[in-house]
Amino acid sequence: MTSRHRGAVSGKIRNTLLECLALKDLPRAGWVNAGVENPESVAAHSWGVAWLAAVLCPEGVDRGVATTIAVIHDVAEVRVGDITPADGIDSEEKSRMEHEEIVKIFDALGGDESLLELWLDYEGERTPEGRFVKACDKLDMALQASVYSENQGLDLSEFINSALDRLDDDVLRLLASG
Repeated sequence: MTSRHRGAVSGKIRNTLLECLALKDLPRAGWVNAGVENPESVAAHSWGVAWLAAVLCPEGVDRGVATTIAVIHDVAEVRVGDITPADGIDSEEKSRMEHEEIVKIFDALGGDESLLELWLDYEGERTPEGRFVKACDKLDMALQASVYSENQGLDLSEFINSALDRLDDDVLRLLASG
């Protein structure tokens, strides 16, 4: 690779890395819609999911893989936004949009197919790690709803109930319900 190409590649990578850092400033739309003051960012949520995946990882689930999935699971939102049911976009269209953008993002970062496969594991709940991180995503939502409910006096039971409807594991359900 020539230095000219190296500069172009590193510039593309750097620009994509900087773009994805904007997730630190992208508020979670569900909390905004619910009237939460100073809602967490998408990146803060991803950290919460990664934290839960790391500390609650059950036997038979690869902790490193689960944590990586948790970190990358919402990266496409930097381009498509944090789409919620209130946006009127069905889940298939949302998934298509996110898939299209995550492919572009990972391609711009060097085309690491393993990251795309991990994202697909999450999106399609294809592996124990993907299913576990999906559950951690719901648990994080329920726990955050509890924090906001207590601190801001809001009724966010719809978020907790939504998580409970999607959690199969008894321990995770107990943690979500408080």
